Amino acid sequence: MYQFSGKLKTLSIILTVVGLIGIGYSFYSAPSSIEDAKEILAHQSSHGDDHGSNHGSNHGDSHENTSHETSSHDDAHHESSTEHHEAPANHHGSAYDSLDDGTKDSHESLESHESLESHDSHLEHAFHQLQNKPWSALYVALFFFLGISLLVLAFYAGQRVAQSGWSIVLFRVMEAITANLVPTSIIMVLVVLAASVLHVNHMFPWMAEGVFDPSSPNYDAIVDGKSWWMNVPGWTIRSIVYLAIWNAYRWFIRKNSIAEDTANDNQKTYKKNYNVSVIFLFLFMITESMMSWDWIMGLDPHWFSTLFGWYVLASLLVSALTVIAFVTIYLRSKNAIPGINDSHIHDLAKFMFGFSVFWTYLWFAQFMLIWYADIPEETTYFVARFNEYKLPFLAMVVMNFVFPVLLLLNSDYKSIPWFVVLGGIVILGGHYIDIFVMIMPATVGPFWSFGIAEISALFFFLGIFIYTVFSAFAKANPIPKGNPFLEESEHFHYYNIEHRGEGSGDHH
Repeated sequence: MYQFSGKLKTLSIILTVVGLIGIGYSFYSAPSSIEDAKEILAHQSSHGDDHGSNHGSNHGDSHENTSHETSSHDDAHHESSTEHHEAPANHHGSAYDSLDDGTKDSHESLESHESLESHDSHLEHAFHQLQNKPWSALYVALFFFLGISLLVLAFYAGQRVAQSGWSIVLFRVMEAITANLVPTSIIMVLVVLAASVLHVNHMFPWMAEGVFDPSSPNYDAIVDGKSWWMNVPGWTIRSIVYLAIWNAYRWFIRKNSIAEDTANDNQKTYKKNYNVSVIFLFLFMITESMMSWDWIMGLDPHWFSTLFGWYVLASLLVSALTVIAFVTIYLRSKNAIPGINDSHIHDLAKFMFGFSVFWTYLWFAQFMLIWYADIPEETTYFVARFNEYKLPFLAMVVMNFVFPVLLLLNSDYKSIPWFVVLGGIVILGGHYIDIFVMIMPATVGPFWSFGIAEISALFFFLGIFIYTVFSAFAKANPIPKGNPFLEESEHFHYYNIEHRGEGSGDHH
């Protein structure tokens, strides 16, 4: 039996505590009033701290949910507002010149009032975006770790349904990783869902007051047209149902997987686990797509993509496979899993390579079709990300496709643990950035950064991950002895890997 070492446990606690302190600081330093937001904007403007000088005019026209509130944008908006009101005057010059002074003053007063209202509206939106920064940083890390745990569970269920032989010795590793689904689900409900519904944060713009009220100045006809799906009760209930289904299967399969070890019931327990896994995979494919719409696409309520559920699935699945490889390699180095060999690592790396290509295919298919069609309500999503998030947007593509392909294309490299770890670090970094780019443009607009809030959130959830995963692994036999395919898994190997460096003449 594996023993959860004191050093690793201490590390997990330190990461969690340091992360929690950093998260607390990021919330404390967020602006608490519009006056605070003005000071931050003035400071950014004076130090040239905006992400791209062109974000105001370009993105303001195309992205419905994210206005730009820097001082340069306010000036540009004021000028365009003035031009808008001056145009009729130039067209009807003689008529306007004949107006008496009182009428002119009234017209100028109206212009000034409208410009002031627009300025105040932009400033309030900037205030909400700045307030969203710590929430968004927490949400990105939470979704990343929750999604990884969920996709490990789905991959595990898929291995059971496929009755794969090679992966049986990895079952306890995958079960241990899925233990992280429990704390991340609790945080999702108590922090993100509750805070959003109670309007503590402003991450989901369709939850704002008056969006569904035609008599309100905040009324949004497009969102109102989706009110059959986008409504607080439905969103909340669906979210809880997703988490309940995933955690129920995780609890059931873990309990019965351990029961398999000692069950002498003519494989009835094994067959029950198989049947439940089939049901779970069916429910998973439905709930994962709906979750992607509710939790990520709902941040950009005007935008939509029928491919988005698959895209999120691919990103999280590559990350999940990488984490399985990392935990397996670590436990193997501690001699905690008998039966693991280089061929098992090789197969995990093949999945990492294959689904990196799959992710790229989905990314390109979504991006290319939207770019080529050039429909404004679709292109707004990528315009926002390319204009203001160009560095992470382009880096993500390189890290998630170019690097894994070049590193893992060679079959020999897939079975070298340190090579797999090197590629995996880049893959995880790239897909964290992928989630970052999905969430941040809609919630914080141009005010993104990677600092204390983001690093602290990663530390916090990494600490929780390490503690829950290795605690869970230590509580069960590392080998699922009751599985009928165990012997096949223990003897699984590729000849060229297990006899690496030997010539063909050495074996007859």
